[in-house]
Amino acid sequence: METPDNAIAPANDTAEEPTGIAAQDWAAASADHQYRAAVVDLLGALAYGELAAFERLAEDAKLAPSLADKAELAKMASAEFHHFEQLRDRLAAIDVEPTTAMEPFAAALDEFHRLTAPSDWLEGLVKAYVGDSIASDFYREVAVRLDSDTRKLVLAVLDDTGHGNFAVEKVRAAIEADPRVGGRLALWARRLMGEALSQAQRVVAERDALSTMLVGGVADGFDLAAVGEMFARITKAHTKRMAALGLAS
Repeated sequence: METPDNAIAPANDTAEEPTGIAAQDWAAASADHQYRAAVVDLLGALAYGELAAFERLAEDAKLAPSLADKAELAKMASAEFHHFEQLRDRLAAIDVEPTTAMEPFAAALDEFHRLTAPSDWLEGLVKAYVGDSIASDFYREVAVRLDSDTRKLVLAVLDDTGHGNFAVEKVRAAIEADPRVGGRLALWARRLMGEALSQAQRVVAERDALSTMLVGGVADGFDLAAVGEMFARITKAHTKRMAALGLAS
């Protein structure tokens, strides 16, 4: 999963000293069984997301108009698979079967990708840029409340691999060549945003430990109002990415 080079960091990224669970390492924090369950859910969802992203990008590479573009998308797919391996290995290290942790999230993520299958190269690029970034923003928001070991892993997996600018360059060039493309891609990006938020809310609602973490029952600092503010920040970041692509939000 990637956060494009020109994306804006979530508003709650600060230099303040962590408190509560965020100030603990995994050994200490995992003594709380509910917190442990929430982290297993989080890593399972993230791992399946990376695996699905690898599959999607490898498939989308077939739509590439040139060998250079095909190679670039294949490189993106390889990076996603490496992220998946990191999460898989971490789950195994904490004595969790990776496939068991991922299974609860497979249906929702598969449905998202089914509903947002791109019809051409440009739609695939917009999805890789916008869709994955929405998920990355969500995980970064959650990461600041995690124990130090889990936070380090999640942020490493979300680390930018430099491909965001590739998508921006290709999409903006296409719009300049044919301005009519912009309207179609703007509608597509809005659809991606709606589907992504819908599926995220569904997943959180179905997983008690994960939802409890978000509203403050496990990790300190989140409450219902904070969750609303979090989604507002994610929406704002999406608007900025749309502008970077040359599209109206």
